[in-house]
Amino acid sequence: MVYHSTFIDEEGIVKACGCPLLPLKSHIRGPAPVSDQATTDIIDEAITFFRANVFFKNFDIQSPADKLLVYLTFYINVALKRLEGCRTLAEGTKAVINLGLEDVPVPGEPGFPFPGLFPLPPSQDEAELLRNYLKQIREETSGRLLSVAYRPNGTPNKWWLAFAKRKFINTIAL
Repeated sequence: MVYHSTFIDEEGIVKACGCPLLPLKSHIRGPAPVSDQATTDIIDEAITFFRANVFFKNFDIQSPADKLLVYLTFYINVALKRLEGCRTLAEGTKAVINLGLEDVPVPGEPGFPFPGLFPLPPSQDEAELLRNYLKQIREETSGRLLSVAYRPNGTPNKWWLAFAKRKFINTIAL
């Protein structure tokens, strides 16, 4: 059984294109509300559930937060593919920073990994809000992923990087 997000309460959560803009424990500037450092956020869930969820070919979406969990799981898969050839933490950091600098497509644009996961943006302002949120969440995920993909001595953690070879819901990470 696939692991779902615990963020099912939608009260007071702003959405862009059907994607909830959930609070993040982040120091990176962006549209996401700031979460308490002691609580679990969606990035913590995505990293925690990644190694289990990546084995599933189907993902039954039960809440809007599950859509964001699917997106983050795919992004973690892409990031691990980039980290696969990096032998040190410094190389991995450089690879992930370069991944973070790439353009972030939104639904309806070429390159968005899951057409149909989120509805098309009704306005350009909403598309930019979603783009900025996804950029912020990708940058924060990348930083946290480095702390689990590499050991404290800077060497790769093979128990994490081995998952770069997996396809998440039959989608090939580029």
